[in-house]
Amino acid sequence: MSLVDLVMPKLGESIMEATILKWHKKPGDHVAQDETILDIATDKVDSEVPSTTEGVIDQIFFKENDVVAIGTVIAKIKVEANGSNNKTVLPDPLKHEYEDAKVVEEIPFVPSNTSKPSSSSSIKFYSPLVLNIASSEGVTMSELENIQGTGQDGRVSKKDILEYISGRNNNQQPGVQEQKPVVESGESNYQNAVVLSNTQSKPAELSNPAVFSGNVEIIEMDRMRKLISKHMVDSQNTSAHVTSFAECDVTNLVLWREKIKKEFEKREGEKITFTPLFVEAVVKCLKKYPWLNSSVDGDRIILKKDINVGMATAMPNGNLIVPVIRNADQLNLVGLTKQVNGLSTAARNNKLRPDDTAGGTFTLTNVGTFGSIMGTPIINQPQVAIMAMGAIKKRPVVIETAQGDSIAIRHMMYISLSYDHRIIDGALGSTFLNAVAKELENFDSNRSI
Repeated sequence: MSLVDLVMPKLGESIMEATILKWHKKPGDHVAQDETILDIATDKVDSEVPSTTEGVIDQIFFKENDVVAIGTVIAKIKVEANGSNNKTVLPDPLKHEYEDAKVVEEIPFVPSNTSKPSSSSSIKFYSPLVLNIASSEGVTMSELENIQGTGQDGRVSKKDILEYISGRNNNQQPGVQEQKPVVESGESNYQNAVVLSNTQSKPAELSNPAVFSGNVEIIEMDRMRKLISKHMVDSQNTSAHVTSFAECDVTNLVLWREKIKKEFEKREGEKITFTPLFVEAVVKCLKKYPWLNSSVDGDRIILKKDINVGMATAMPNGNLIVPVIRNADQLNLVGLTKQVNGLSTAARNNKLRPDDTAGGTFTLTNVGTFGSIMGTPIINQPQVAIMAMGAIKKRPVVIETAQGDSIAIRHMMYISLSYDHRIIDGALGSTFLNAVAKELENFDSNRSI
């Protein structure tokens, strides 16, 4: 018998650690190759870690809710002597049909209304577990950044924050450094687990829980909902949100899809929805107006040469996630359809890999899926714009023809664009929005598949 090390896998270009959510196996259990051993989580997405070999679980070194650095041995598996060599094997739960997608290096999101840190050493990384404890116990970011960490590279561990909370409740603050607040840079929600705080921090929340009268039910937010909540608030506090609206006649597009959808599914093995058609129109316009495909870094505008379109997707538990179609401008309609369907299915089945939600440069949300005729979406940081597609409705409208005006029943849709007024003015935002509307209205109804 020999032993094979199972290590915490690499979960993305900038992920440094992950939280163990659940062990599916215990010491003494037999595992097959590629069988799921445990579930892990980052601030981006949850993942399953499969076994790299067939054998028997010999030892497990970490418990559920422990935060483990990437590359750390988390378990050992006994294998037959003529099986795998006794070496560390890195499982790759990220490998799937999108493995050929180009990985784009992310630029950390730094709100412009904060000053830059005095040195690179001021950047602090916090694990999802520490963030959850801080949120549930009312520990503000300014408090969290002043806790003296005992973990690797001075990071705040679970033990550190629990000791701080215990000391705070006793009017003490063990492990707190006496220093001026510093501003941290980082990404939120589906970006890296880097936490930021403003120099003008809000007052600390009261530690006493609120008392509610009447017949109420109190539901604790799950981990992802807390991340979404923080991401939305951070976005509102960062970008100067403006939303513009346009109406478009998508009759040609609707009739074309209805005409070809059966043949398309038979030939390609994929159902064609409206989403890839919307993505195609948006991509064409992003090429014409590249400032909508950018981000802000202090006083600098970062124009993205790659067009990576995120599509907001509702999960079965009601949470929202934004998988990314990488290099969408290099895909034809069939390729876009396969990407949209594949990512949507992976999101619904909780099979997304961390890199599937990273590197987006523009986001599209189809609020019409749920019956909304229009929406005012919140920008997905660090992007500068997000477009919402409303429900397609039949309505009587005035049609201008060479013979005069007439009233006809047409398929109409509202689209909206929320954009960052720090760099996108109303003229540019409205021009881009109307360009997308024209692309949809001028859809070629004689187009071949």
